[in-house]
Amino acid sequence: MEMRGPGSKFPFLRSFFVLLFFFFFFFSVSKAGGESPYEIQQRDKVFLLPGQSFNVSFAHYSGYVTLDEESGKALFYWFFEAVEDPHSKPLVLWLNGGPGCSSIAYGLAEELGPFHVTADGKGIYLNPYSWNQVANILFLDSPVGVGFSYSNNSDDVWNNGDASTAKDSLEFLKKWFKQFPQYEGRDFYLTGESYAGHYVPQLAQAIVRYHQLTGETSINLKGYMVGNALTDDFYDHFGVFQFMWAAGLISDQTFKLLNNLCDHDSFVHTSEECERILDVASDELGNIDPYSIFTPSCTGSGTFSRNRLLKRMRIGKMSEKYDPCTEKHSRVYFNLPEVQKAIHVDPSFAPSKWDTCNDIINENWKDSNNSILPIYKELIDYGLQIWMFSGDTDSVIPVTSTRYSVDALKLPTVVPWHAWYDDGQVGGWTQIYKGLTLVTIRGAGHEVPLHKPKQALLLIKQFLSGSPMPTLSEHASF
Repeated sequence: MEMRGPGSKFPFLRSFFVLLFFFFFFFSVSKAGGESPYEIQQRDKVFLLPGQSFNVSFAHYSGYVTLDEESGKALFYWFFEAVEDPHSKPLVLWLNGGPGCSSIAYGLAEELGPFHVTADGKGIYLNPYSWNQVANILFLDSPVGVGFSYSNNSDDVWNNGDASTAKDSLEFLKKWFKQFPQYEGRDFYLTGESYAGHYVPQLAQAIVRYHQLTGETSINLKGYMVGNALTDDFYDHFGVFQFMWAAGLISDQTFKLLNNLCDHDSFVHTSEECERILDVASDELGNIDPYSIFTPSCTGSGTFSRNRLLKRMRIGKMSEKYDPCTEKHSRVYFNLPEVQKAIHVDPSFAPSKWDTCNDIINENWKDSNNSILPIYKELIDYGLQIWMFSGDTDSVIPVTSTRYSVDALKLPTVVPWHAWYDDGQVGGWTQIYKGLTLVTIRGAGHEVPLHKPKQALLLIKQFLSGSPMPTLSEHASF
């Protein structure tokens, strides 16, 4: 028997209910500032960017979400709807690390975002491998003091840490979903790289515990994926030394001294003897990009200091067509007044000089977990889908470090180590554990979507679909 709704017999009723729905959706008053979600979205909608010589079929929005009216604490976001049928696609949040580095500068402008910055820093071009091919993508500059995110209380910038960042990011999401209620309850995933190896699992844990405490389901977290991720101080440190030695970057003697003199449990508090041998290791590496050891470094940028190599102060220097100076291009573009106006940066709170990373935040970070592995165990038991990926030419958080961390979880193997393929070529290797999937990307450095954009798009597609990386007989292509 055919089932008929209330509008099948009386077509005008269907139109009435549709209009009624849109009335309540667009004109329901939000708690923030008395504006409706529709008004906020219209205010934050981005139309034409400086240097944009092409049209796009997707909508995108940028602006602030105020976390604390009293202190004037606000986080800056840029949100891109999927290229096709955004209403059916999941929502993905991307976070860069540092700590103190901008997701707008890196994730958006040179990795997985729809727009990348041209070599002169005055325009943008379309990224054919943008992740909004398969999902709605939200970029967040977190914590306050990063990129265009700000606080009227300077103490907030000087006192960031893991705990406050997770708390503020959760508060951001709760308010962002109120401003974009059409995404409430949508399948939601967290992604990121580098120090986001802390941010992402910690935020996932905060969301899960918030759900358990309140029963609130507007943030429908399904899983997370992190790449070249800082995970465990001991294994990360030990893996760096081993990778540098195995790749022929340091001498046998230096490798032995690093292991004998440096405390693997901490990247921050080192002895004088360890400091000296770290300097020797830095000299032996020479002027290479430690984030991608087989590709050219940006000429004229000076040598990479030991701090940059071993304390994770920056995140990468390259682009899809291999321009190793993309960071310079972003600095030019996002300091242009017309760009800041187009993306709704409030000049009253804009930094005097926008930069890709904020060293004050990095140097004054208050709390950093020695290991994130206990959070993995908690969230695996909770049932989230968890993937870790690793570009295998990164010496800063190398594949050796990630493999040691995964091994420490002692998870049963479901599918053993094997190659995966893209267009008939080995794209990397993968192993599926009970509760976690590990994927390496062959030939990629620290910023996988930058170095291997096509393979990175395949990676996010497989992750979101819950499918393993393709084998030779079933390799996928775009």
